[in-house]
Amino acid sequence: MAADATMLEVPGPDGPREVRISSPGRVLWPDAGITKLDLARYLLAVGDRFMALVGHRPVTLQRFPTGVGGEEFYSKNPPKGVPAFSRTVTVTYPSGRSHPQLVIDELATAVWAVQMNTITFHPWPVTVSDSPGALDNPDELRIDLDPQPGRTFGDVIEAATTLRGVIEDLGLVAYPKTSGNRGIHVYSRITPEHEFLDVRHGVIAIARELERRLPDLVTTAWWKEERGDKIFVDFNQANRDRTIASAYSPRPLPGAPVSMPCSWDHLPDVTSGDFTVLTVPDLVATHADPWATINDAPGDLGSALAWWDRDLADGLGELNFPPDYPKMPGEPPRVQPSKQRYDDEDYHKSEGGYLRDNPEEPPGGWESARQRRSSPRPAKPKKDEG
Repeated sequence: MAADATMLEVPGPDGPREVRISSPGRVLWPDAGITKLDLARYLLAVGDRFMALVGHRPVTLQRFPTGVGGEEFYSKNPPKGVPAFSRTVTVTYPSGRSHPQLVIDELATAVWAVQMNTITFHPWPVTVSDSPGALDNPDELRIDLDPQPGRTFGDVIEAATTLRGVIEDLGLVAYPKTSGNRGIHVYSRITPEHEFLDVRHGVIAIARELERRLPDLVTTAWWKEERGDKIFVDFNQANRDRTIASAYSPRPLPGAPVSMPCSWDHLPDVTSGDFTVLTVPDLVATHADPWATINDAPGDLGSALAWWDRDLADGLGELNFPPDYPKMPGEPPRVQPSKQRYDDEDYHKSEGGYLRDNPEEPPGGWESARQRRSSPRPAKPKKDEG
């Protein structure tokens, strides 16, 4: 019923606040029977740890008005009806456009976001502060290990464990969490002294080093057709306006999985289905916080950037940006390799050129391919005018 609502008391900096949850019985995960009120209560249960990692960051809200099986959209602008106690900041996007974005300064704002049917929180890797450039200088590395079909969660754990060593070789401290799906995210706090592009270059350098250490398991290939069955290190998650699910954030997948921080000692025993909206509150209540020290000693990105410079000197340049980005200096062509035009002796502009499927000779040879392109195309049948 439209009038059906529940008031939740949420701890606040100046005492408790009441947040109204309308349609509390709306089922968000049909397979698990988890409702909107269940999700709000989940946030209350994990609130301290959630706020320690998401608090004071601009966020994008991934919203599902009718549950995870229905329509979804990402709210970058704050939804209408933002509570008076909530805050927004103006962020700048790759296009140069700027607009306000919601900041989770207290748990009541996050619970209100659930009232607005938010399932997943996507915070920026910057912290709001009075420091000049705070919103332009990330204070954490986020490395997304994305397994391609054919790889197991155990393979991702192996890659994450090796990645830990790479990051520690740079003098940084690595913290893993499940993605809430099939992957693992590895975070490291850094001092906010470098702009997004520099941080991206540091992540690319780390990804390339991981690829060297695990060449049969890991890839930095941006195009899916070049990845095979390897684990992709998604360096583009380090770009401005690219975010990933926050720690303790539910995911819109069957079973209501949660992106869960883990300790390195515990990670080898983890399975991707261990952490859900139903199981995580008890784990938080009974286990020590594996990320309790993440904010204690931010590291310097300088060593990673030195690796980037080393790779540049060795001929390894820029990698592809997402398709919605403006063309960036030094970026490779934005066309998948199997569709790339090759300007060589086999390219005949007067005959229509060719789109080579791969660097090998096409079926029937190049002469056959040229003949096919130069042959008159059959006329299209006319539509029935009767």
